[in-house]
Amino acid sequence: MEFDGWLKNLVCLVEDMLIDNGLDPIAAQYINLTINILVLIFLIMGVNYLIKTFVIEAFKAFTNKTKTTFDDFLIKTKFPKYIGRIVPLLILYYLVPFIFNDFPLVIKIFDFVFNIYVIILVVWIFRSFMRTLKAYLKTQESFRDKPVESYIQVVMIVVWIIALLFIFAEITGESVVKFIISLGAASAILLLVFKDTILGFVASIQVTVNDIVRIGDWITFSKYGADGTVTEINLSTVRVQNFDNTFTTIPTYSLISDSFQNWRGMQESPGRRIKRAIFIKQNSVKFMTDADLEKLKKIQLIAPYLETRQNEINSYNDSQKIDRSLPINGRNQTNLGIFRKYVDTYLQNHSAVHKELYIIVRHLAPTPQGIPVEILCFSRDKRWENFEYISADIFDHIIAAVPYFGLQLFESPSGDDINKYLHQLSESSKD
Repeated sequence: MEFDGWLKNLVCLVEDMLIDNGLDPIAAQYINLTINILVLIFLIMGVNYLIKTFVIEAFKAFTNKTKTTFDDFLIKTKFPKYIGRIVPLLILYYLVPFIFNDFPLVIKIFDFVFNIYVIILVVWIFRSFMRTLKAYLKTQESFRDKPVESYIQVVMIVVWIIALLFIFAEITGESVVKFIISLGAASAILLLVFKDTILGFVASIQVTVNDIVRIGDWITFSKYGADGTVTEINLSTVRVQNFDNTFTTIPTYSLISDSFQNWRGMQESPGRRIKRAIFIKQNSVKFMTDADLEKLKKIQLIAPYLETRQNEINSYNDSQKIDRSLPINGRNQTNLGIFRKYVDTYLQNHSAVHKELYIIVRHLAPTPQGIPVEILCFSRDKRWENFEYISADIFDHIIAAVPYFGLQLFESPSGDDINKYLHQLSESSKD
């Protein structure tokens, strides 16, 4: 109380001196008020300067010496700056009532503005801390693939709603509890306005709990034209950097409601699957004669197989006294079967194919385009550019090998083929 009395006398010192020297009391009052305001402004500026020069800089120097990066992120998010504003506010809160003691309306306006600013400052401080927490957690290995930003956004939405409630209560003079009760009538409207936010929040929880998508996953979402790496998971959107370096934004809820492809399983597996088919003309498939087999024995990869297999077939046919005048009688090899064995052996010997995973060469049901011969295997290298090179290298060889087995690939006739056929018809008609 003694300090308050001393401070009040100090604030009124100039006014009392002017009145003692015969100046009009009202003029003395306003001159005293002007001087006090200027002194208060310089005081606040001086305190701000001291805080920036010494306190904040000392905090920066302290963070540079610590091993943790958390305090470094506090600097980046301006947390010390916001905390430093508390001291000038306390000075204003304590001195303004003394300076404007004779102006109750000014004090009332000051209290109103001061309370709103304090609410906003608290939100800023909390937001700065949450941003620091988000940046710090992203540096931790266990949180790098988690949608931390979604949870930070949810917390900030709740904080801003609470802050707006207090601001509204300050403006209207009503209690916060009364205002919250009145919100019940408008809940349907709020649900409509924040529908996307609520859906995104629910989706982000499901995505995290069920481990559907992580930051860094490669996903393909045809509906939104996304094909690339997930770089960010927010409350309402998921950001994907496509392989052409463009960005696609996907609603978070779509990860739950729609179907998309996540390549994480491939990235975590020991190999990446190659699955492709070539189409063989059905009329090029035939039984092999001894002359055909002798010719194919020059192919080193299948020479041992042909020798062993043909001996087994000959032994069976001899034991059963099969009439060999027709190849259809008994057992006989076909060029397509030998080709399948060749492709399987080729893949088994290919250095880029993973031998511990499936290697399958099979027929599919015949189609109007011919017989699909499907090749299924896994490349050791999962990187996209290398995977494509390996796939192309394998099928370059397989396609080039087809004619050596007396087989033909199906290919729809082009304009040149039709013109050539018409030309042959016209030449034959002339003859």
